[in-house]
Amino acid sequence: MEFLNFLEFKITDVIDIILVAVLLYYIYKLVKGTVAINIFIGIVIVWALWKLTELLQMKMISSMVGGFMNIGLIALIIVFQQEIRKFLLMIGSTNFASKRNFIKHFKFLKQEGLPTETNVDEIINACEKMGLSKTGAILVIEKNNSLDFVKNTGDKMSIEITQPIIESIFYKNSPLHDGAAIIQDNFITATRVILPVSNERTIPLRFGLRHRAAVGITEKTDALCLVVSEETGAITYIKSGEFVRYKSLVELTEKIKKDLTQ
Repeated sequence: MEFLNFLEFKITDVIDIILVAVLLYYIYKLVKGTVAINIFIGIVIVWALWKLTELLQMKMISSMVGGFMNIGLIALIIVFQQEIRKFLLMIGSTNFASKRNFIKHFKFLKQEGLPTETNVDEIINACEKMGLSKTGAILVIEKNNSLDFVKNTGDKMSIEITQPIIESIFYKNSPLHDGAAIIQDNFITATRVILPVSNERTIPLRFGLRHRAAVGITEKTDALCLVVSEETGAITYIKSGEFVRYKSLVELTEKIKKDLTQ
């Protein structure tokens, strides 16, 4: 029977399946934890239905679903605009070719991810202390995408991360407290950095410019962001343009450590 011809596998078919699986994995990683995940799952279901109807030679329903998939391509590009940008940034990252980051892109083939060099505990301890004194702060942790385009707006430096250093940077009378601090590996590489502010209208009004700046930089790159509110002292964790919920600082620390290995 002709419709069983797909069972005749070639080596190119195996390679094709592996490449599609890898592509779908990275797309899932980009939209996981966002509203777009439901759209992504819906698209996969519709695509599977389309191929199934083609396989069973159900021409009418196949043509209808196929027409929807073709016409909806432009709409999908608009819906997944931020995710497509992040995917292209990941592929074109200047750090992609380095040994450590190259392995990190394929870490899902291993049992455990690579340990992070960033001292997350010191960062969280500093944020907790600043929260108690209601000292406003914004910390951006660089991952794979280079943040040189925003570092140039501030003062470049190279200081190893410690709790007192972070607190002194954002001390209210410090000349460095205004703007964001960039963290790369276990060093603060820039201070007084100006970040792009998000125009997303879904951000609650109780959040100010610090939070909008954190959303803006995490929309454009894969960086992680911590914001300490000057009004409430609350610590907010933002990644991929989304506010990440946590129940305790211990859980927050574990979330950041896990996200840094992805």
